[in-house]
Amino acid sequence: MNRSVIRFVLAHIMIIEGVLMLLPVITGLIYGEEVYKKYMAVAASAVCLGLILKWKKPAKMTFYLKEGCVATAFSWIMLSIIGCIPFLLTKEIPSFADALFETVSGFTTTGASILYDIESLSHASLIWRSFTHWIGGMGVLVFLLTIVSMTGGSSMNLMRAESPGPSVGKLVPRIRESARFLYGIYLMLSLIEYLCLLAGGMTVFDALNTMFATAGTGGFGIKNDSIASYSATLQWIITVFMILFGVNFNAYFFIFRKKFKELLKLEEVVWYFAIIILSVGIIFVCIGHSDGTFSDAFRDSAFQIASIITTTGFSTVDFNLWNSTAKTLLVFIMFCGACAGSTGGGIKVSRFMILFKVLKKEMNLYVHPKSIKEIQMNGKPVEHDVVRTCSTFLITYMGVFVISLFLISFDNFDLTTNFTAIAASINNIGPGLEMVGPSGNFAQFSAFSKYVLMFDMLAGRLELFPMLILLNPAIWKDLQRRVRK
Repeated sequence: MNRSVIRFVLAHIMIIEGVLMLLPVITGLIYGEEVYKKYMAVAASAVCLGLILKWKKPAKMTFYLKEGCVATAFSWIMLSIIGCIPFLLTKEIPSFADALFETVSGFTTTGASILYDIESLSHASLIWRSFTHWIGGMGVLVFLLTIVSMTGGSSMNLMRAESPGPSVGKLVPRIRESARFLYGIYLMLSLIEYLCLLAGGMTVFDALNTMFATAGTGGFGIKNDSIASYSATLQWIITVFMILFGVNFNAYFFIFRKKFKELLKLEEVVWYFAIIILSVGIIFVCIGHSDGTFSDAFRDSAFQIASIITTTGFSTVDFNLWNSTAKTLLVFIMFCGACAGSTGGGIKVSRFMILFKVLKKEMNLYVHPKSIKEIQMNGKPVEHDVVRTCSTFLITYMGVFVISLFLISFDNFDLTTNFTAIAASINNIGPGLEMVGPSGNFAQFSAFSKYVLMFDMLAGRLELFPMLILLNPAIWKDLQRRVRK
């Protein structure tokens, strides 16, 4: 294992996080809050430590998928630990487990919180809390690829370890250019949403926080009622952009390059919008007579479906009070998730598409045993390796889910609370039902359960395997062997 290149990656992540932490420093200065000093101290420490670690450049910059997974897992863990320190220093979240939970939830774009009074936080902490969503939305390692050149297939291995979805490909011949294009799209959509929110009457500070949380499909609100207190116009703007950030970014690439024929072949995007439209219709029928006027019911239906399928986690109503049909559908949508190659979480629409086509093919073989029919997606054959990895992912996902559900059951909460808490964590959604519904939070869980949920958040954001590989003793033996050498 190339330990030196892992160190090199971690060093850059420290420096990047230190630089990005200047945003809450500036915010604290603008609002005259003393907490900016704490953020400045952490930022300076992170940059200095990063510079020390990267002082000696690795002899070989090439590393494989194993190193990519380890570097990715360590990067996100380190990112979260450094990111939670300001909350501890300012004493706004005095418990380490709680501060780390809030930060992991932020970077993984989960949006689950342990805070009862969000509005009591300083402006600097509110902006940092929301900014973690934006940083984690596209991925800090994808950002790293835009500024650091790596040899051979190293860039692809790093990107595969962090990017959500069943497969990662190049938009353009070079991975570095692909990463830059992805961030270009991300920045452009973020800016457009920010301007729309300002035009809709939101303040500069509120619009910035909401844009960060929407773009990263994270869902940290800066109000205790999430988005409910904002106007209907602003809620519609947020609904539209949640859906847009849940679209496979390949679609925007095809639009930009005017490849409209390729755009029309993106089956996943078609399925994504079809699921949204169908789900909104069902929810509207379920709550139409009980959720105010029909326009309110339609807006709430569209908002909550957009929020859940994109795993953003914002709320305008307490959907925990809806009828069982509506809540059951929301739970199904939690598992579905957004498109591959978006900032959304969940299992992903593309995986369900592939598995559905596999099931259809197998059923057809029972009727026509000698038939030969290949599985296609976007007009191209789906390789056996893709089908295999989708099946492996689903089996692994179920295993992690069941084990996590058992581990947090020792807190002795009801099954609905525990089940949806795991679903909300591993799918990076945020709110669940009952005690972890929109009007509740995760503060009541024990420290042990919070660490289980944190692992699920990280595993869900990184597609399971980068986190699970850390549990393999062979990895640690390899690292120890390198240290001795």
